[in-house]
Amino acid sequence: MKLPKLPHSMKSRARDRFEAWAITYDRSLLNRFLFLPSYQIFLEELYAWRGESGEPFELLDVGCGTGTFDLMLAASPLKARIVGLDYAPSMCKVARRKAEQTRVGGRLSYVAADSEHLPFADASFDAVTCSNSFHHYPHQQNVVMEMRRVLRPGGRLLLIDGFRDNIVGWMTFDVIIGAVEKEVFHAPWSRIHRYFEAAGFREIRRRKFNYWFPGLLTVGIA
Repeated sequence: MKLPKLPHSMKSRARDRFEAWAITYDRSLLNRFLFLPSYQIFLEELYAWRGESGEPFELLDVGCGTGTFDLMLAASPLKARIVGLDYAPSMCKVARRKAEQTRVGGRLSYVAADSEHLPFADASFDAVTCSNSFHHYPHQQNVVMEMRRVLRPGGRLLLIDGFRDNIVGWMTFDVIIGAVEKEVFHAPWSRIHRYFEAAGFREIRRRKFNYWFPGLLTVGIA
């Protein structure tokens, strides 16, 4: 599948849409059918990685939206300190407000920034997550390289986006969502694998989940 020419303006247009969507974002049906299943997959993977050891870790959540996954992780037994990052300041504002209303808010912080230019030093995090926002990024390889840069040796990148490599996924993401959102690109699994390889990740593996809204988790070790 040839990578389409994605205009740089798609980032600003996406930010404008998500700025307007922030207030009602948590009421979207996508939370039930796509987002929450993705967050559960992340939690399962993080439990398998750090659950038994109980070792604390620092996690960056890229494209955090209103911080629902971050709250789920902070409320879990896992000892994580979480930084959520989103290109839409209004999403971060809602996420901060939600965090302040909980007893685990002290483990959460938020920053509005560009995923292509992460405002963190090299080797700042033990894990990076990115859920269902990757298709909005016009320079996807650059984003994966940045995620690799901020990971410590042995750290994990967990990336979830729509799986468009079967007929259901193609219809859902390439046809329907592509027509609604425009200027998005759901990369096939093989291209995501090449992104990870080019960034220097090892032990790359995949996990498909869901039927009607099929998702694909890709995991790589720094």
